[in-house]
Amino acid sequence: MLIETDKARITAAISKAEANSSGEVFCVLAGQVSRYREVPLLWAAMVGFLVPPLLVLTGLHRLALAGIFSSWTDESARAMEGLILRALAAYSLLQAGIFLCVAIIVALPPVRRALTPGQLRQYRVRQAARRHFVAAGARLSDAEPHILIFASLDDRRVELVAHDAIHRAVGDGPWNAAVAAVVEGMKARRPADGMVKAVEICGAALAQHFPPERPAKNHLPNTVLET
Repeated sequence: MLIETDKARITAAISKAEANSSGEVFCVLAGQVSRYREVPLLWAAMVGFLVPPLLVLTGLHRLALAGIFSSWTDESARAMEGLILRALAAYSLLQAGIFLCVAIIVALPPVRRALTPGQLRQYRVRQAARRHFVAAGARLSDAEPHILIFASLDDRRVELVAHDAIHRAVGDGPWNAAVAAVVEGMKARRPADGMVKAVEICGAALAQHFPPERPAKNHLPNTVLET
């Protein structure tokens, strides 16, 4: 996803940020966090349940029910039973056909990405970011501040997860700016530029509230992790 020069720029930005503070910064760039396999099924079910009833309602006025009921006989009753059975069979086949067609179309990656709800994207990206944050935090003590910058290219979503001590000291301002920088970089198809700027913003906030310690500690890799 990133060329070597871009990786080197991000590594240099992380090293500089950590040299001026006691905090750790690590970056993860994901191509996609989920295949969203449920999205085609959800769209197929919704369309399959809604379209056939609408078709039935639009054609209901063509049934001359009043004429049938006014001259009710055994023959007309049998005719009505046959009509109902054929209608139910046609309805079931139509519903199954619509479900299958919609599921196949939405399963195409470009269509699935376009029809995946934004809230579901954000939820999956947030969950993936928190998993990485917990895994990285296992290498650190509770007293060591650390920040994760997580970006998903396909989802166009960014999550920044920070240690509680950092949140209490810094607030949300720098983190919102860092997230905006990565989002702008992805929109411009220059994710590395966004990552570098975000690391610089986070590094400045860390340096202000968490001065460097000696000897310097570096428990997390300074290279960007691509998944």
